[in-house]
Amino acid sequence: MEKLRQTPSQTVGPFFAYSLTAEQYGYDYNSLINGLLINHDTEGERIYITGRIYDGKGQTIPDALIELWQADANGQYRSLPIHQKNDGFTGLGRLGTGTDVQDRFLFTTIKPGSIGDGQAPHINIILFMRGSLHRLYTRLYFSDESATNSQDELFNTIPEERRNTLIAQRKQNAGRIEYHFDIYMQGEKETVFLMYITNDVIS
Repeated sequence: MEKLRQTPSQTVGPFFAYSLTAEQYGYDYNSLINGLLINHDTEGERIYITGRIYDGKGQTIPDALIELWQADANGQYRSLPIHQKNDGFTGLGRLGTGTDVQDRFLFTTIKPGSIGDGQAPHINIILFMRGSLHRLYTRLYFSDESATNSQDELFNTIPEERRNTLIAQRKQNAGRIEYHFDIYMQGEKETVFLMYITNDVIS
């Protein structure tokens, strides 16, 4: 029987699973990037970033896509093509939430270093999901970097009572280091979202 085709939408979905995370969702071609940002040759502290994305009713979102972009352990963003630097560090990861039974994401990476200009170690996050007219930006800061967080210019533009929405909590789990970071789209726990063109807080 012929399958019905997807209906186009004016939001950023629903095509991102097919085009951006093909392998994860079982399509017959390779994804350029996935949830693994490193290999065994990558220098730095190996960490795991895990969490869920919640809607305004507190329900997990099963068809969101989350993308990470980060510096390496020395605070340097990748500038050379991957094949010219054989340390396995891509600096970029991408996952959908739809293939995990609990709608989680899990990235394997290293903890980034400070990139200079007074910025604390952080990971940039981009979100796509059905119903959103635009991609959304936020940042992940680390709970064990309170001293450098307090000096980060962008972090300090955020109202103090909302800064915790950008903090990933460090945990030891079965001998490995995990940072747990849930993202809330709306509601009392709504995550702060950023506009990177001007670095203004928009939520």
